[in-house]
Amino acid sequence: MYRLDEETEADWWEVEALYDLCFAPGRTALSSYRLREGVPTIAPLCLCLRDGDGILAGAIRYWPAKIDSTDILLLGPVAVHPTRQGEGLGGLLITESLAIARRIGWERVLLVGDAPYYRRFGFEKLDHVVMPPPTNPDRVLGLALKEGAWAGIAGAVSRAT
Repeated sequence: MYRLDEETEADWWEVEALYDLCFAPGRTALSSYRLREGVPTIAPLCLCLRDGDGILAGAIRYWPAKIDSTDILLLGPVAVHPTRQGEGLGGLLITESLAIARRIGWERVLLVGDAPYYRRFGFEKLDHVVMPPPTNPDRVLGLALKEGAWAGIAGAVSRAT
């Protein structure tokens, strides 16, 4: 039995520790982190997944970003504790948060990740969207939460202001 809740300020350090455990020590040097610096998260989409004992099993965060004047959601990071991987919890975090994003009116989501994993959620490679270097362009993926939301969107991703 798991409980899914919006991340609170009290969860912050525990979520950060999970991200440190799941990702390389240099994770904050990635270009996507430059887009997040000084920008508040989209709180309703930042979720914590806890087991019946209240132990953090997984977490997901979203941030606003822009391509020219177009608002986009930047998904990530998403992480599941190594002892809980393979249980479908990452998929649960992604599916539930995307449903909330759609419900509150977001139209498009971008992430940097492995296409074979994210394809099952509907993400596709975005050929005309450029993340700051040194991002591998094959890992820049997008999902339209509204039909045609990525049509005509091209350019460099920048920080929301």
